Amino acid sequence: MAALTWGRLVKRKMAADSASASASASAPVLFSLLARSRRCHATVGTSKEDEDTHAHSTSPSILGPDLPDIWSSLPTSPPRPIPIPIPIPIPMPPAPPTIIDGKSIAQEIRSHISKHVINLKNSYDKVPGLAVILVGHRRDSQSYVRYKIKACNEVGITSFLAQLPHSCSEDEVIDSVTRFNEDPSVHGILVQLPLPQHMDEERILGAVSLHKDVDGFHPLNVGNLALRGRQPLFIPCAAKACLQLLLRHQIDLVGKHAVVIGRSKVVGLPTSLLLQRHYSTVSIVHAFTHRPEEITREADIVISAAGVANLVRGSWLKRGVVVIDVGTNPIEDPDSEHGYRLTGDVHFDEAVKVASAITPVPGGVGPVTIAMLLSNTLDAAKEACRSSV
Repeated sequence: MAALTWGRLVKRKMAADSASASASASAPVLFSLLARSRRCHATVGTSKEDEDTHAHSTSPSILGPDLPDIWSSLPTSPPRPIPIPIPIPIPMPPAPPTIIDGKSIAQEIRSHISKHVINLKNSYDKVPGLAVILVGHRRDSQSYVRYKIKACNEVGITSFLAQLPHSCSEDEVIDSVTRFNEDPSVHGILVQLPLPQHMDEERILGAVSLHKDVDGFHPLNVGNLALRGRQPLFIPCAAKACLQLLLRHQIDLVGKHAVVIGRSKVVGLPTSLLLQRHYSTVSIVHAFTHRPEEITREADIVISAAGVANLVRGSWLKRGVVVIDVGTNPIEDPDSEHGYRLTGDVHFDEAVKVASAITPVPGGVGPVTIAMLLSNTLDAAKEACRSSV
């Protein structure tokens, strides 16, 4: 009888030790999850006043939340319950997609910028100035420059234009950049791309002052965008526009699979960096990617900036995907006023049948991109005022 009692005691002690060890092992994981949750709530919550103050600048909302990048142990799978028959629901037809209206969003942003320009004039007697350097006679570049100058005039920003012939030298372009760098009435400088092939694009863009680089292409701006915890002075306008559209439509980015088609420094690269700031899992598809349609089909969010008309077909997209089409490609159209019409990288008629939200072309990313250029110019003027005080 005594031996039997002792055996029971030993078994009871072993069971208690096992439970204690299990609790000790899980405690760090629980503490990590609780700490993460507290930090998330402390970081994401912002006041309405802060939101209004930073709505149109290089704000934490655009650069993403500061969440801890901690890998936590996954809980063990519980035993499978006994399956209970569940009646099969009748499938409902998919909801119509949201057509993301870039024009109305841009108009709202420009209205706010206009008010800030007036306040800057009244408070500091200073008007923001944007200088544009256009080399050559490309029709599309000339159209883009006209839109930008018109947008400046509408919000009260002074515009300057240096137009140089295609045959000019690289040094002549840099001389124009230098003059604008030294002009205190100019707060932002934009070199319209692409430049003629005989010019070193990096050398010319590198000549733009860091504090006037409203396109966000300066190596320090790109480097600070790539490094988490640092803030660039300016974010490239098209990438900033893509994030504005996603955030304003409350598209969840954390943990989502985003595919960026195109890897240019103008759109693809900075957009992928911004999405990583928002803790998306990012895949970049480019001209040498094998099976691009298979990779794209796995995406929750697709941002296309390849510059190839109708590249992305409906078969490339899974149901419910969010599509941001940055492509602006001229297609010959004899019935159009100018002999051509603009279309995106995404075949809109096919994509709209499966997407949950999609931007049209034109009228999607383009207007917001110009609004972001105005926003960056306003920020540069504000910074110049602060520096002069």
